[in-house]
Amino acid sequence: MLKPLLFSVLGLSAQFAQAWQLDAAHSDVSFTSIKAGSVAENHHFKQLSGTINPAGELDLRLDLSSIESLIPIRNERMQKMLFDVAKFPEAKITANVSQHLKALKPGVQIIRQVPVTLSLHGQVATLNVDLVVNKGAQQLQVTPLRAVLINSRDFGLDSGIEALRKVAGLNTIATAVPVTFNLVFSE
Repeated sequence: MLKPLLFSVLGLSAQFAQAWQLDAAHSDVSFTSIKAGSVAENHHFKQLSGTINPAGELDLRLDLSSIESLIPIRNERMQKMLFDVAKFPEAKITANVSQHLKALKPGVQIIRQVPVTLSLHGQVATLNVDLVVNKGAQQLQVTPLRAVLINSRDFGLDSGIEALRKVAGLNTIATAVPVTFNLVFSE
């Protein structure tokens, strides 16, 4: 009797003590910029890395030099003028999701509000993000319930946006952008 109980407790502990690795080939982080008042364009990052460690701490990194806007000169300008990748090469997202991982069962979707810390361009802010999490047999899929709005002022990016506006000869570029993502983690 004691032996089966011990094995079930050990199995349960192992279930929550697993590490998850981001599957970058099946993951995406993108945002939409709006210029000239009504022209919307999608952009994404080609290089992502991340883990959820056994303690339930999420660590996601975006290589800002991997910005893809489908226009090479715009990629270069965003790298230099907006993100200043020489000084700030990556964005970092962290969160403690340990309590939420415990609620996950294969085949079940949960929606939870999670405080997420975003470090970008030398600034740090905490955002409350509503996440939709699906767990498969050996995968987690994490998406936002709705787009996350990022304001350039919160991260010292206003001067970069203004520089981009001037070099492109535009009247306006929006200073708030919706960000969306699809993150796939594997055991």
